[in-house]
Amino acid sequence: MNIHEYQAKELFEKFGVPTPKGKVADTAEQAKAAAAEIGSNIVVKAPVHAGGRGKGTFKNGFKGGVHLVQTPDEAADIAGKMIGQVLVTHQTGEEGKLVSKVMVADGVEIEKEYYLAILMDRESKSPVIVASTEGGVNIEDVAEHTPEKIFHQAIHPLLGLQPYEVRKLSAKLGFAGDQAKQFGKLLAALYRLFIECDCSMVEINPLVTTPDGRVLALEATTDLSAASAEEGAQILSQGAVLLHADAAHARRGALADVGEQAGPAGPLGPLKDAGAAGADGEHAEQDVERLADR
Repeated sequence: MNIHEYQAKELFEKFGVPTPKGKVADTAEQAKAAAAEIGSNIVVKAPVHAGGRGKGTFKNGFKGGVHLVQTPDEAADIAGKMIGQVLVTHQTGEEGKLVSKVMVADGVEIEKEYYLAILMDRESKSPVIVASTEGGVNIEDVAEHTPEKIFHQAIHPLLGLQPYEVRKLSAKLGFAGDQAKQFGKLLAALYRLFIECDCSMVEINPLVTTPDGRVLALEATTDLSAASAEEGAQILSQGAVLLHADAAHARRGALADVGEQAGPAGPLGPLKDAGAAGADGEHAEQDVERLADR
């Protein structure tokens, strides 16, 4: 089933993964009310399952599926131009995607972007954490051009995530002091989500730091294991949210392709067989692109 960004936020909140606050709005008035709760630096986004929202154009002529505004009235005005309209991006094709609601969120100022994912390695049947200092871009491009900036850590399936593994990844990403502690808590929460929801992949791109020192997850992709498909409805009713299977399988395939690019001895060698074949070309952007309707 497809998910909206606000549903991913609910899942993150349930497991304690820090993410900017936000609400979904079905009308311009709801968008105004949501923006009033945030205050200023408000992002209004069209939650469509396609990349390139920010540079997209609505069929009514309105440009951009992601806007930063400063007041609730501005948020209502932007939402009114998006809701009920069709957004066309480089990934939707000419038919575009209908925007039935908008996401109103806190506009976080970004200091640096990172990449973080946990996925199941089919060969070792163990979780593998993949991290990079280069976030907000295609991880495949990073693997091709600067593979030394991608790090991986295999996790023992019975022992689980260990403190020394967290410290090792934190050091490689350059976190120190309080930010290292925040990253450790975020990673532990993300791993718990991965295990308890029986995921085959959880991806954050970008993971960001802010000028005031926070470490936040801005975008999430989550895929439930096929072995747990029957439990999907129950997990969703408990507040968990899942990415559409086809898109998630393609995303795992893209990560598997990264392993192929890096080579068996490269930083993602263990991930060669981690996903289904094929890549969807739908990659992470700063403004949380890959979430859509159920």
